[in-house]
Amino acid sequence: MVSKNTICLWFNGTAVEAAQFYAETFPDSAVGTIHRAPGDYPAGKQGDVLMVEFTVIRIPCIGLNGGPAFKHNEAFSFQVATDDQAETDRLWNAIVRNGGQESACGWCKDKWGLSWQITPRALTAAIADPDRAAAKRAFDAMMQMGKIDIAAIEAARRG
Repeated sequence: MVSKNTICLWFNGTAVEAAQFYAETFPDSAVGTIHRAPGDYPAGKQGDVLMVEFTVIRIPCIGLNGGPAFKHNEAFSFQVATDDQAETDRLWNAIVRNGGQESACGWCKDKWGLSWQITPRALTAAIADPDRAAAKRAFDAMMQMGKIDIAAIEAARRG
């Protein structure tokens, strides 16, 4: 592994499945080396998959099959900037339709409980608009959404 800083994500025996899903879903993502346990450990046996190295949109990660002790929560999320509605829809739908769940304001969770913010660049630009009234209209529109609708955000921004 080349990176000095790597995100370690805890899984309950499904690290390889998650890594494969991320590699198939997100651009610039891949599954790397799969490491097997050299001995028994609390969540598994010698030879079981202990860790998998992977990247998600060029971010180095390790999936650790650590067992059921810890669950993902919204305190950590991947925020993915999308360029258009088609990309927003594709990523959101891939996560939700693969056993995930919708949330609010562009957030969703994958089937492993990991949170994702599928955030169109148009939304970021709208809520940073120097016209504070336009920014507030866009923000208020976003607050009513699950998956972000770029056309609705732009319409709200325009007033």
